[in-house]
Amino acid sequence: MSSLPGLLRRVWTAFVAAVGRLDKSLSPSDTYKKFRKHNFTLSDSIYLFQIFLATFWLAIMQVPGYPFKLLIPLLFTIALIIPFTSQFFVPASPIFSYLLAFYSNRFIPASFRPGVSVVVLPTLESVLYGANISSILTRFTHPILDIMAWIPYGVGHYIIPFVVAAFLWLFRPKEALHQWARIFGYVNMIGVLTQILLPTAPPWYEVVHGLTPANYGMHGSPGGLLRIDRLFGGNGYTAAFTNSPLPFGAFPSLHAGCGTLEALFISHFFPSMTHYAWTYVAVLFWATMYMTHHYLIDVVGGACLAVACFYLLLPDELKGPMATAPPGGSGANGYGGRRSKYEVYDLEDPLRSGGGRGNGHLMRDADYELEEGSERESDDEEMDITYRSPIPNGPNSATPLVRPGGTADPKKSHRHTASIASLIRSEERAEEGWSPITSSFNFPPTPTRGER
Repeated sequence: MSSLPGLLRRVWTAFVAAVGRLDKSLSPSDTYKKFRKHNFTLSDSIYLFQIFLATFWLAIMQVPGYPFKLLIPLLFTIALIIPFTSQFFVPASPIFSYLLAFYSNRFIPASFRPGVSVVVLPTLESVLYGANISSILTRFTHPILDIMAWIPYGVGHYIIPFVVAAFLWLFRPKEALHQWARIFGYVNMIGVLTQILLPTAPPWYEVVHGLTPANYGMHGSPGGLLRIDRLFGGNGYTAAFTNSPLPFGAFPSLHAGCGTLEALFISHFFPSMTHYAWTYVAVLFWATMYMTHHYLIDVVGGACLAVACFYLLLPDELKGPMATAPPGGSGANGYGGRRSKYEVYDLEDPLRSGGGRGNGHLMRDADYELEEGSERESDDEEMDITYRSPIPNGPNSATPLVRPGGTADPKKSHRHTASIASLIRSEERAEEGWSPITSSFNFPPTPTRGER
């Protein structure tokens, strides 16, 4: 197991490399060039749907009012046309669509809203599972159980998405981070739209109001999180959930959906963390019902939504070896693939010096170690023209390396380059105790005419 200083050093190195990979351009013309080169497909039509939804939510938004609410599309447009900010805002556009829908749905007139269902969820739960599971789980409460439920439900739900995004940004290809933002946004957007179109009362409503009809004039409730406010002497959860813009959004559970999606991404891109991720999700499932915010059927619905979005929307390119490839892809130099001959033989890379890439020094600082296979291959490549076999019948020139017709084998030519590089470094290697060329090198004796 790596020591803490080594782990922190690795994270810092990955952070420096991740910053070096960012597009730091502030010129809108660069964005325009990328836009012109983009090959539009049918899947890009989803952006038209997002524009339609954003226009609708902005039109009915009352707070902030006109003209201040126009700052929202203005600032978002500026963020899209600047390359440095667009690399974050374009993949995260479904998340902003979800947040806009969640906030603005409160301004929909009650006359246009469907009626709130109070009895559908508890009835379905009793029919499907034989009992009201959420009611059974809330019969016994204790401060220790409250803390155990609060950590994933009231803290982890809001922090873990950023943790997953940070690890994907640091240790996986940028496509993984883009897909995380995209799929996370779609899960929440689909969930919120379902909650708006099919409003259902959560378990806390049954505890407080029974099965009496609900209306949109009622406020939300913190449910079991009220005990957390009392335990810590605060009022944060009570204020937030009482003034929630969507109090009747029990089905599907977005706590369960987000937790399931987090576990799917972690187990897919970081397989060694699979057991920890799904243990967290299991506790989260229990916490959503223990806190009287969701029925079991809500939890199942949220989990199914996350699973469907993950497997339907994740590109095939990220379902193979690319899933665990380091940043830059499985074959990128310095990130888990083979290092170039300049790195193997400690030579200056002409592409990285002078007028090369501006972030070359950042990328060099983040180079990963050679794998065992690459080490063995490098050793094999060094043994070529730097040593002549004393066996008379052995090759005494580079003729076997040339194909008929004068075309050299590319792989063998690369070995020549590696051998020349080793000659350049021969003096330094002699100081380390070995060198293919020394003052005591003996040439093989010239074979006699009989031996020929």
